[in-house]
Amino acid sequence: MRINRILLSTALVVVALVIQVSVLSRLQLPGAVPDLMLLVVLALAFVYGHVSGALIGFGAGLLTDLAPPADHAAGRYALVLCVIGYLAGLARPEKGQLRTALGPMAVVVGAALGSTLLYAGVGALVGDTAARHVGLVGLLLTAAVYDLLLAPFCVPLVMWLARRAENDPLSESQNSGVSGSDVTASWLAAGTGLRIGNQRGGLRLRAARNRAAKAGRIKGVKRL
Repeated sequence: MRINRILLSTALVVVALVIQVSVLSRLQLPGAVPDLMLLVVLALAFVYGHVSGALIGFGAGLLTDLAPPADHAAGRYALVLCVIGYLAGLARPEKGQLRTALGPMAVVVGAALGSTLLYAGVGALVGDTAARHVGLVGLLLTAAVYDLLLAPFCVPLVMWLARRAENDPLSESQNSGVSGSDVTASWLAAGTGLRIGNQRGGLRLRAARNRAAKAGRIKGVKRL
């Protein structure tokens, strides 16, 4: 992962964790709790892909497992978000940009249902039967509704920030190996070629004058 991806993902995950613990978990809503951390992982996976999505999901889930007041085994939610981030990265939009909201919203609903089922399944394997007492059906419905209502305020913003970090002009110029002056020169050369094809006589005379003027300036510089 690139440095800008790591820094941005870490900052977003920490902010989401603070909001999750200090605000959303205290709302006392019926059923499940709105999962902002899940939405942040989904949005980053939509832009960065399945490998980064799995890594970000694991890190975000591990922080959630360790953050108070955690009442479950560490690594449980890390496994859930790792799987969800990987699958969401496989379904990411083309070039990480949303063309319609229907597909991402379907992924949000599927992730809310899948994460709840996977979390309950892992809990059953380690002897945690809390989901049975609360009611699994109610948790599934409320998780899907809450995350779907929260997604329009979170997912597009996180994706926009991730795309801005990916489109860093400095990193793009370093990766391509072409400087801004080279690009400008190529554009000017292309434009001159087009004009010569349309206005040969006038531009040839103007080009000759420019070359003569440049030659005079160069000679003057050499004399100095």
